[in-house]
Amino acid sequence: MQIHGSTQAHGPHGVKAPHTNRPTNSPSGPTSAGPADQLDISPAADAAASAAEGGEVRSDLVARVRNEIASGTYETPEKMDAALSRLLDELG
Repeated sequence: MQIHGSTQAHGPHGVKAPHTNRPTNSPSGPTSAGPADQLDISPAADAAASAAEGGEVRSDLVARVRNEIASGTYETPEKMDAALSRLLDELG
């Protein structure tokens, strides 16, 4: 939709028509006016991507843990104590 002033509104137009290409006065190719884009991947993201691509999934372990979670036997007091201990060690 094109709006010209407060009294003229034109209906929708196609993406290509009636627009025309206007030549630009900028030089072709990259310019040194601004910084280049950069992508930094964290070590954790890199490890996750490698694991996902590697296919090193222990499906027997995954199936066992899923069954334990479904039956309610996965979370034991011993496992909770070990997890809490590791968390406290990590926190310092």
